[in-house]
Amino acid sequence: MRRFLKLPTNPIEVNSDKRISQLIDEMMFTGFQGRKVAEVVQVWSRMLKKRNIVIWFGLAGAMVPAGMRRLISYLIERRMIDVIVSTGANLYHDLFEALGGKHYVGTHLIDDVKLRRERIDRIYDVFADENRFYGTDLWIEKVFARMLRDDYPYSSREVLYLLGKLLSKHAKDKASILISAYRSGVPIFCPAFGDSSLGFSIMFANRRTRVVSIDGKKSILKKKRIIVDYLKDVDESSRITEKAKQTGVIYIGGGVPKNFIQQTAVIASYQTRHDKSHGYAIQISTDVPQWGGLSGCTFEEGQSWGKIGFRAQRVQCYADATIVLPLIVHSLSEKFRSLRREVPVFEWKGSDLKITYERMRL
Repeated sequence: MRRFLKLPTNPIEVNSDKRISQLIDEMMFTGFQGRKVAEVVQVWSRMLKKRNIVIWFGLAGAMVPAGMRRLISYLIERRMIDVIVSTGANLYHDLFEALGGKHYVGTHLIDDVKLRRERIDRIYDVFADENRFYGTDLWIEKVFARMLRDDYPYSSREVLYLLGKLLSKHAKDKASILISAYRSGVPIFCPAFGDSSLGFSIMFANRRTRVVSIDGKKSILKKKRIIVDYLKDVDESSRITEKAKQTGVIYIGGGVPKNFIQQTAVIASYQTRHDKSHGYAIQISTDVPQWGGLSGCTFEEGQSWGKIGFRAQRVQCYADATIVLPLIVHSLSEKFRSLRREVPVFEWKGSDLKITYERMRL
């Protein structure tokens, strides 16, 4: 019996001078999801101290409209994450805010028919102006898409790198996921690129007929032919896990980003004939496993597929990410003010990849 009763819980005391990192450290000796928040910080901290590791970050849900954008930009700039896989919606909303758009505090207690008549879109209790969205759609179609080459099979990583590069020159608000990733050398993948306004705005660029001048003399009608190759995404992403000495994963929500990152371990293991399952794993989600969906599946279930290592340090926190992510990021910012981390540097030559590591101060 004694081996089960070694460590008593410790009630949290109120202290107005307490730092967020101190509070979360104390939560390690509480119960339920409060302790899981502390365990998330603990496992993430271990990843940051590990040499030669690539940290994947999966971003699902409507985190940017909910106000999480600058937190994620901070994680990128401080290199607390190394590769991002995101839904298209989060990246579109990031672009929208970088160009000067706003999301507004609203309410879920409202007549949505009235909102529709006013051309106001609702994301639970957040409002946005559809007319401003339309302006962003046109910017993608008429400004960004025109710089993309015809008939070249882009990966989403390549498209988003170019988008971050262009946005860094046009943005009104540079605390952007896309801009930070471009400047920090952090690749972003969006495997469901077409399932967003980013995708359909580029599709419109392909659909529209435009006048092209040849040698300033003859004009012809021509359509763009921009190609986003989703199999190239699979190839590039799996190469990262193949080349990495070890990997960790952090999932905000589940969905396509989670599965896309999980499968890199399976592909890499097939390709290298070595166990390339992820060695560290964190998930913050409200999804639960009993419905059989990938978003809620446990890391233990992932071990059966070779996605998560048998000895992986893992923690699943069942909570609303908009509550706990600000606490976690602030705690990490306090803990790592002077740590020098070896961050991966990705060098792409065609479809081939080389990963080197350089020390930087967090």
